[in-house]
Amino acid sequence: MLVGRRVLETRLTASVLIVGGGPCGLMLANELGRRGVSALLVDEKPGTAFNPQANATQARSMEHYRRLGFADEIRREGLPADYPTDVAYFTRYAGHELARFALPSSSRAGELIKGLSGSWSAAELPHRVSQKYVEAVLRRHAERLAGIQLHYGHRLAGYTESNDGIVGEVECLDDGSRFQVQADFLVGADGPRSIVRQSLGIVYGGETGTQRDFMGGRMLAVYLRAPDFYASIPHAKAWMYNCFNGDRRAFMASVNGCDEFAFHTQLRPGEDESAITINEAKAAFQRACGAPIDCEVLSFLTWTAGHALVANAMQRGRVFLGGDAAHLFTPTGGLGYNTAIEDAVNLGWKLASVVKGVSPATLLDSYEIERRPVALRNTDYARRFADSLGLFAPAPEIEDATDEGSEARRAAGLYLEQHARAEFNIPGITFGGRYDGSPIIVSDGSQPPPDAANVYVPSACPGGRAPHAWLEDGASLYDLFGFEWTLLQFGDTASAHAGMTDAVRGLGVDLKLVALPASLRDLYDADLALIRPDQIVAWRGSASQAGTIGRVLARALGRDANDGARLAS
Repeated sequence: MLVGRRVLETRLTASVLIVGGGPCGLMLANELGRRGVSALLVDEKPGTAFNPQANATQARSMEHYRRLGFADEIRREGLPADYPTDVAYFTRYAGHELARFALPSSSRAGELIKGLSGSWSAAELPHRVSQKYVEAVLRRHAERLAGIQLHYGHRLAGYTESNDGIVGEVECLDDGSRFQVQADFLVGADGPRSIVRQSLGIVYGGETGTQRDFMGGRMLAVYLRAPDFYASIPHAKAWMYNCFNGDRRAFMASVNGCDEFAFHTQLRPGEDESAITINEAKAAFQRACGAPIDCEVLSFLTWTAGHALVANAMQRGRVFLGGDAAHLFTPTGGLGYNTAIEDAVNLGWKLASVVKGVSPATLLDSYEIERRPVALRNTDYARRFADSLGLFAPAPEIEDATDEGSEARRAAGLYLEQHARAEFNIPGITFGGRYDGSPIIVSDGSQPPPDAANVYVPSACPGGRAPHAWLEDGASLYDLFGFEWTLLQFGDTASAHAGMTDAVRGLGVDLKLVALPASLRDLYDADLALIRPDQIVAWRGSASQAGTIGRVLARALGRDANDGARLAS
């Protein structure tokens, strides 16, 4: 445990003390607050992020934002509605275009979504928006919830854990004043240098220090304003600009579609990150442009690429880890921030269920059991994307105005287009994470589809995301789900309705019964399907099994984790 220095008499109470006000901590605050569970969040920063940070929100995260009611608000943030979200590759931004993976604008995505099926059968499509905007939306909604307190400009100075709960000591960075927080649980969502993780003696495992020609080693991040950028380059607009040459490799995301950009470049041998100045940051951008495009440097910092790390544990007693405190990515595929969002979603409903007395504390053991394998899976996918891009080196002649140069550009373009499709068309990663083997999932003996990055096969095999469909009236199936538990009934199962209602009444569970046409039964391959609060299939069965729903729910709530064989029969 951490040890504090000076304690004042003031003591606040909350069910959950959250350390870290990034996407994971803020999403957790929203999940808890929506369920009437109090939480107090502290973060050393003065507010939400100023720098753009992550730039891609996956469709699964957007589905969770939709569940909370603010997906449309987030989709309005960042790029203009008609701005293309293409991923493009250039020798330099004002030089030769090598490859382009065309992707729709936000408004076009909204038009396309209801016509998609198969791998992209979803309630939402991805959205290209900088993390700084997402955090601001998450904060606004968290602040509106009763029982949620956000304390930016504060740090966790220490805490003690006992059988009665957590007592945290919080320090205000402005004046050094302190107060105590009495909580039932503590969640460390405080980044890669997590004080909470260190206090538990938990370390990362996996790969670090990987060196590549690009996306492996020392990186410079520059947040800049360049009003003349679009007018200065002879190419169509893109969301992601990649610079591919032997001198200055870089990637750059458009932040607002107008004049702000998040520029990242690999530092070359001999470049001292501790001595970089604003002028040198500006020069790095202009070198990637291949033209003296004027820019204003809003901020810059250095970071290290080449991590694929997962904490050896994500829970110890009453203390939990999420987000970068639990897993650290090289940011290819946008997997770090999106994995953090799903950590919060998974942990949020479970903490609420325990705090409210619906579930025993042992339910919380399923958090690490379910989320750590997904973190291992996702960091491995991100590492593969980083290898694909970073280990592919440009030919020396790629910028030459010669036949050899032209051939080098053609070959590079073919490779980079293939890479872009692999990294940015990832429905399998987005939707295919599973919780097989979890003690609160009731297996029916069926096998899930293969795990593949670029293909997703909708399946109601228990342990995975509930298959989505657009209904005849144009509504999303997900919009019919209850905020907590949902039981889907396909076709005529009305005869079982009374028995199911009686079975769940005594459990104190908010369960919504949703009757669906028999035509959708094939999607779930069952008469009944129990959907968790995080839209994961907990169980599916035939109408004749309706009488077991009470025991199924008890298992899914962590009340009877040893009853799986009996329930599945």
